[in-house]
Amino acid sequence: MPTSPFGQSSALEPHRAREAAESFGVDAERYDRTRPRYPDALVEAVVAASPGPDVLDVGCGTGIASRQFRAAGCRVLGVDIDPRMAAFARRGGSAVEVAAFEDWDPAGRSFDAVVAGQTWHWVDPAAGAAKAAAVLRPGGRLALFWNVFQPPPEVAAAFDEVHRRVLPDSPHNPWAAPALPGYSLLFDKAADGVRGTGAFDEPERWRFDWERPYRRDEWLDQMPTAGVAGLVPPDAFAALVAGTGEALDALGGTFTMGYAAVVVTATRTA
Repeated sequence: MPTSPFGQSSALEPHRAREAAESFGVDAERYDRTRPRYPDALVEAVVAASPGPDVLDVGCGTGIASRQFRAAGCRVLGVDIDPRMAAFARRGGSAVEVAAFEDWDPAGRSFDAVVAGQTWHWVDPAAGAAKAAAVLRPGGRLALFWNVFQPPPEVAAAFDEVHRRVLPDSPHNPWAAPALPGYSLLFDKAADGVRGTGAFDEPERWRFDWERPYRRDEWLDQMPTAGVAGLVPPDAFAALVAGTGEALDALGGTFTMGYAAVVVTATRTA
């Protein structure tokens, strides 16, 4: 059966796993420090395709995407379910309201773009798309985007070997197969939710390939922010980190991770 990037059956619905969605704020500083940003070309494309500068950032977290859109000249309001993440984002200058997006009260406000970076799978795809349609101005842009790992083959093989050795019975191995096919299940579900509103034109899929170099300690530092960290016992996760460190030592201590930043996007019709 196909699996999502989170090791779950495609029949399951990540947006119902609220405890997972709300787990990332345990160490908001680490999350903000280590999580990858989004390519400037992606931000520029969304801004260029929007009718104005007013942006709503859904699931804004620590404000990573919000800061990038503000740097591009936008006025950004964030919405996030986790008050710890919201507090961190506010310290970085972001305006954030705490709520699940499906239940959030826009209080009559409207926006030129609704964006969501690495978070829309935690939102009910039908209710979320309907809420986005309700707050977008005619011609407004809905842009849902994810960074997808595209590791070099030798890195993928090394990480896969560590997962299989440390967690032989776990389905949560992101290196067992290329990530894009699993993420495509999320992209399709998001697009179906958008179509179901009848309020948007046909969703498009944009892709921006980019790379980020990592040192050994940088990669290990971000590992606790991944979903798998909360899915295995602490001792097993510690062994996973240690094994990954050994694998990176064998690879020379540095590597370059490729990313495919994929956007599911549509325009609000009049």
